[in-house]
Amino acid sequence: MLRHNETIALIIPTGIGADIGGYAGDGGKIARMFARYFNVITHPNVVNGGILSAVTEDILYTEGYILDEFFKGNLSLVPLDTYDKNPIGVIFDKSIPDDILNVHINTINAMKEVKGLDIPYFEITKEDIGIEFYIKNNISTGIVKNEKTLLHSAKSLINKGIKALGVVCYFKDDITNDDYEAGIGVDPIGGIEAVISHYLSKELMIPVAHSPAFSEIEITTNLSNRKVASENISSTYLPCILEGLNRAPFIDVENKKGIKNKDIKALIVPYRALGSPAVLAALENNIKILTVKNETKTSIGCLELGADDIMEYNSYEALLNALIKG
Repeated sequence: MLRHNETIALIIPTGIGADIGGYAGDGGKIARMFARYFNVITHPNVVNGGILSAVTEDILYTEGYILDEFFKGNLSLVPLDTYDKNPIGVIFDKSIPDDILNVHINTINAMKEVKGLDIPYFEITKEDIGIEFYIKNNISTGIVKNEKTLLHSAKSLINKGIKALGVVCYFKDDITNDDYEAGIGVDPIGGIEAVISHYLSKELMIPVAHSPAFSEIEITTNLSNRKVASENISSTYLPCILEGLNRAPFIDVENKKGIKNKDIKALIVPYRALGSPAVLAALENNIKILTVKNETKTSIGCLELGADDIMEYNSYEALLNALIKG
């Protein structure tokens, strides 16, 4: 059960180069700061950091498409009881080389042994998934060539009883991005990861998160910006999504139980990233929106929306203090 009486939602959109939260779990400390005082609904981009996860018992790990539907009022989120956990299934892309696959399977077994996670099944897709990714207009995005094989494996795992789904697609192309490594660019694969998880969430209405597999698993010895440091000490990025999915809330499509959109004290977003379906739905449903001067590569703010009543804060700390004071 959740500790707090009030719930907020924290969104830092994926793949738009947010100064805080646009890299590798660097929004996690913000989520944990709010979780000291409120239940926090957030999404993988905020708390995922390779082998590290910022998830706590008071953070509800929720995929972006589900967040959009939540704020539209189309579903509710039901937190797990204190000692419950989700049985997790993992999909592996057929194109992942055997040696890289073995590292990921070892990762699953380690999470089962050390953390006690329930990961009874994994499945390799019948065909290559086929991932393409690119940055367009300063926003990370991409396409999935073979959604059919992805969905087939997902349904097979659901038929075996899994309640949450991890997905590992193969990114064989070089993703080196100097600006991203320096903590000033856009995550080159964040957008396509959202495309993958959005697709499966929409089709299946269960918790979903994606972790990439690369052709190289060596840990770099080069110093990087602190915002991406967690990725550079990780041979796989699977631990963080498994940690999040372990206690991800149940999705009630009948919208009868648990936390509903009307229960949210505030939706918190970067001040120039107000064009998402979740924000627009919150506006339509009279849910309080609070913004922070967290710079992004997007430029949809209060002026563009014609929403002059949205409060703006200079920092997440200042916003938190205002929430605590009521």
